[in-house]
Amino acid sequence: MRKLAIEKTETLVLTKRKERSPTQAAFRQLMKNKVAVGSGIFLILLIFVTLFVDNSLIALVTKQEIKPLIAPYHFAKTSFIENNAPPGGKFLLGADYLGRDLLSRTLYGARVSLSIAFVASSVSLVIGIIYGLISGYFGGLIDNIMMRIVDYLYGIPFTVFVILMQVVFKAFARRGQATGLMGVLLKANSSMGGMLFLFIAIGLLNWVGMARIARGQVLSYKEKEFVEAARAVGSSDTRIIFRHLLPNILGPCIVRETLMIPTYIFYEAFLSFIGLGVNPPTPSWGIMISESVQGLRSYPFQTFVPGIALTITTLAFNFLGDGLRDAFDPRLRGE
Repeated sequence: MRKLAIEKTETLVLTKRKERSPTQAAFRQLMKNKVAVGSGIFLILLIFVTLFVDNSLIALVTKQEIKPLIAPYHFAKTSFIENNAPPGGKFLLGADYLGRDLLSRTLYGARVSLSIAFVASSVSLVIGIIYGLISGYFGGLIDNIMMRIVDYLYGIPFTVFVILMQVVFKAFARRGQATGLMGVLLKANSSMGGMLFLFIAIGLLNWVGMARIARGQVLSYKEKEFVEAARAVGSSDTRIIFRHLLPNILGPCIVRETLMIPTYIFYEAFLSFIGLGVNPPTPSWGIMISESVQGLRSYPFQTFVPGIALTITTLAFNFLGDGLRDAFDPRLRGE
């Protein structure tokens, strides 16, 4: 009887383990990676802080002005009396050469960097997955034509292309007399502090790599038994693509985009550093580093504050992406 009870218990345990879904198994594996979990917690806190740095969301809901607690000074407020103020006292992290609070500018710069990163990665994920799904599933002539377009776009130097796009956008913005669609874009870009053109420039080509990955995943799954079974019962191509193939390729694609987010953040910082990013006085980590690098010896904290914020944020995304990649790899889970 005791032996039978032990065997029954082992059978129940094995059954519970087999019933665990791939997503649950991946989440369980991710929780074992303390560095990835810590990075995720840091990024969640950073997103929360950037959302409520000026309490604009709270003020929108309550219909009244609320004094910010995280960064009490506006990022564009100048004070020539307190310019280059060291950390401590009135300004927790110090002030720049115009007397602007570095804490406020760093937090607002995080909002800009995270906005660029999430929009660029979302555009890449959506366009790349849809493009790769169609190309890989239908194959033949459609696949050849679509992949030749990808190969052509892949040969364009991405950094040079983004710089040229920003130069063109900035030229139109300086003229300020465009009409039609460009006039609407200029007005929207001005209201967003110059971020709209960054969304367009960075998001215009970065889906190409995602399309290749999605196509490769589809090619490996479309001949599997579950796809053949779906065809046998009369499922449409649309249902097979979005109901059966998409859930299976989504995990690796999300992991890839998570690993690409630091690249998008660096692109935004680089463009802002050379004067092709957001419009002043909208703060950006790249602009802050560019403005303070001349006084690095006298006031190093003005460069270190945005530099450390940029470094920690990109490292957190890298650690989280590595953790997700390991969690979604069945070979590392012993499956």
